[in-house]
Amino acid sequence: METIALDTLAILVAVAALAGMIDAIAGGGGLLALPALLWAGLPPVQALATNKLQGTFGTMTASFHFLRRGEITLAKMRIPILMTFIGSAAGTLAVQRLGSELLEDIVPVLLIAFALYFLFSPRIGDQDAHHRISHPMFGLLIGFSVGFYDGFFGPGTGSFFAVAFVMLLGYNLRRATAGTKILNFTSNVASLLFFAAGGHVVWHVGLAMGMAQIAGAWVGSHLVISHGTRLIRPLLVIVSLAISIKLLLGD
Repeated sequence: METIALDTLAILVAVAALAGMIDAIAGGGGLLALPALLWAGLPPVQALATNKLQGTFGTMTASFHFLRRGEITLAKMRIPILMTFIGSAAGTLAVQRLGSELLEDIVPVLLIAFALYFLFSPRIGDQDAHHRISHPMFGLLIGFSVGFYDGFFGPGTGSFFAVAFVMLLGYNLRRATAGTKILNFTSNVASLLFFAAGGHVVWHVGLAMGMAQIAGAWVGSHLVISHGTRLIRPLLVIVSLAISIKLLLGD
């Protein structure tokens, strides 16, 4: 596409900064960024691809901060990272051949259920609980399937990962957010590689928004560390419900 106007690009950059902050805390940044890209005039496939590029910067920044603060152990995440990458790549390839209309009906129901879980479950807190499965099994069951979903459809991926970390690995909500960002980053990279190979990424837009994502994600990840469950829990509920409403109402 032709180079977009500077004032439009400035708006996209501002939206990306806000999306990066929200995404680092509770996920769902694409709920802001993707509609903004469509509003700016990008065709749907280019908007999806460019959204993956700009979102990669945010999830990378948040992941680095959480790792540096010791909120997640990278060695335990090797299998989940690998399986998420494979799943996301497979989902990105599959969506080019299959429609995703069925998921538009199923996902809102799941997200509403997750919002209720985040709101009422006693397992949601600042203390770790006993894990129910191993990290490698988590990678096989959750990493691949949610990674596939992210490459194939996408909305609510952060909520799916977060609830799985809490329910299956017993992570507290702060650590679950950290693990979610690492797997989000992995799925974004895998999907981006295939979109880029197809020539769908609008690089100058995605890179400009990516710089703003870095700033937003830095702020958001610091807020997670300092405020923990008090901040994450209500935002996860709000984001899950907001994505559900958007999917139910349509474009």
